[in-house]
Amino acid sequence: MEGHSTYQPTNGAAKWLERRLPVIGLVHSSFVAYPTPRNLNYWWTFGAILSFVLVAQIITGIVLAMHYVPAGSMAFNSVEAIMRDVNFGWLLRYLHANGASLFFFAVYIHMFRGMYYGSYKEPREVLWILGVLILLLMIAAAFMGYVLPWGQMSFWAATVITNLFSAIPLVGTAITEWLWGGFSVDSATLNRFYALHYLLPFMIAGVVVLHVWALHVTGQNNPLGIDIKSKKDTVAFTPYATIKDMFATVVFLILLAWMVFYLPNYAGHPDNYIPADPLKTPAHIVPEWYFLPFYAILRAIPNKLAGVIALFSAIAVLFVLPWLDTSRVRSARFRPIYRQFFWIFVIVCIGLGYLGSQPAEGGYVIASRILTAYYFIHFLIILPVIGLIERPKPLPNSISESVLQGSGGGATATTTGSEG
Repeated sequence: MEGHSTYQPTNGAAKWLERRLPVIGLVHSSFVAYPTPRNLNYWWTFGAILSFVLVAQIITGIVLAMHYVPAGSMAFNSVEAIMRDVNFGWLLRYLHANGASLFFFAVYIHMFRGMYYGSYKEPREVLWILGVLILLLMIAAAFMGYVLPWGQMSFWAATVITNLFSAIPLVGTAITEWLWGGFSVDSATLNRFYALHYLLPFMIAGVVVLHVWALHVTGQNNPLGIDIKSKKDTVAFTPYATIKDMFATVVFLILLAWMVFYLPNYAGHPDNYIPADPLKTPAHIVPEWYFLPFYAILRAIPNKLAGVIALFSAIAVLFVLPWLDTSRVRSARFRPIYRQFFWIFVIVCIGLGYLGSQPAEGGYVIASRILTAYYFIHFLIILPVIGLIERPKPLPNSISESVLQGSGGGATATTTGSEG
């Protein structure tokens, strides 16, 4: 899918620049003339949505950082000052906070789409790994950002999560105190988290560049999961994909506006409007909703070290997903057994999210253990076995043939070739 740009500048200034630094040609070949599969649906618009939201998060974050004071005695008041005294400070804060929620919402959809259509399979393994790395950086950035308001939930979330490192044998306590900058969560911890929270979005942007680069090397996957055979299988990125991405982004912005103006605190917790008090523990410590499935996995195991291992393994297993799925067919559209288990897996993840929001007691703990076990069984047992025993449906010969037939699946088919 890669190649030299066909862009030909028409004015003297553009010609001069193109001979010395062909940046215009790079943009043209990447976002105008770039060939995309002609059968992409709206599930493929979330990449553009995520790019837009990332830029918005960086801009709003930079402005908020100009008014925030990362000191334990002033952090809470500085956030309230932003809400009351800074021009449109309330809007910036709600855009940033709700933008983070919708950022994770879009990322999870983006990843589930990749899992459904097999976008992690050969030759896109590096593309998938970079995507999981972005998720990991997002989790770190979001956690540190959640601490910054320095309310009750922020303070105790920082205490609980950083204490997880103390479970590491021999060096755990030293690592935890190094993270804290002392012997407990305090101003030094807040300063460190503030600095890292400012840095991480730019690291995410850097990995996103690599992610897009890897995408342009291998080419986009498509709902059929088959490779591009000829030019008839593709259309130019602009205007076809661009218009679709713009429409989806506008719809997403309407959802964001609805949350900002009508439900700005829906995803938050009322205890975070109470200043941090190290002497008073909240009755129920709950992280943001996008951490809840992982939080449920952590609490499902009574042993602290085993729970921490399970938590990190839940993310680590995603890195090796391309090698756990043994099927040669990418798209679940042609994999009837895998399709059933995929939707079971989605329900399990939603169930873990619900259980993570509930108290760690009684039936909630038992249910968390069952769903946690299934989470790992899906990756480590079900995926490898299904690929060996499943008989996939016949694949269409080409994307264009399937589109012209209007069936989305195609009647003339083959099960060999480069299904990958």
